Amino acid sequence: MKITDAKVFVGGPAKNYVTLKIVTDQGVFGLGDATLNNRETLPAAYLRDYLIPNLIGMDPRRSEDIWQFLYRGAYFRRGPIAMAAFGAIDMALWDIKGKLANMPLYQLFGGKSRDGAMVYAHATGSDLDDLMDSIAHYVEQGYKAVRVQCGIPGMPSASYAVPESKGEGKHYISDFSGIRPKVEVWDTGRYMRYMPGALAEIRARFGPELHILHDVHHRLTPREAAEFAKAVEPVGLFVCRHIKWDIRAA
Repeated sequence: MKITDAKVFVGGPAKNYVTLKIVTDQGVFGLGDATLNNRETLPAAYLRDYLIPNLIGMDPRRSEDIWQFLYRGAYFRRGPIAMAAFGAIDMALWDIKGKLANMPLYQLFGGKSRDGAMVYAHATGSDLDDLMDSIAHYVEQGYKAVRVQCGIPGMPSASYAVPESKGEGKHYISDFSGIRPKVEVWDTGRYMRYMPGALAEIRARFGPELHILHDVHHRLTPREAAEFAKAVEPVGLFVCRHIKWDIRAA
């Protein structure tokens, strides 16, 4: 069995998804994802120009060998562009394996150990009232976990992943189209003073059973992160994601 062709597709609503399709000489194909927000053409070009030419003629069932060959074959390794591309290839090859075995991949990985998995919805709002409506919308749909983000009063612009206008939070998707990042004015003091109370109000309204998640988006220094974590401790967050800044960017 050999890989005979591979193509990259870039496109999608609001953000550009990067999809890889690997085709074999037996007509079986696999799909993988290499999306890299705001820089989609980079993993796409890396796949087209460097990786796909090496894939042609390889046995798609040898996914580990292919991964090691591609990863170790480059002088400079790792990095988000390369790893996104490698991940798409690995995903597509495993997709092919599942189709050859005529079973879902979880069966190849040992079979299921539970009947379901909890997922979360992403609720947003231009302000807290708007966010509350968005959370209620997802709770009514049966979600047991909800990630919450809202605008901060007095903040000059909406924070990351928050809609500018009320009523958009139920189905809001951050716009990652184009190459120019959105420029925002951020006020850590306002965020630190407001968000713990907002999270406490969410807990008070929806009770102890709802799993609440919140993403800080790398906005805080280590000291601020510790202070924020202490302030929201009574809320009992299920996840507080990206709470401190990336020190490599400092």
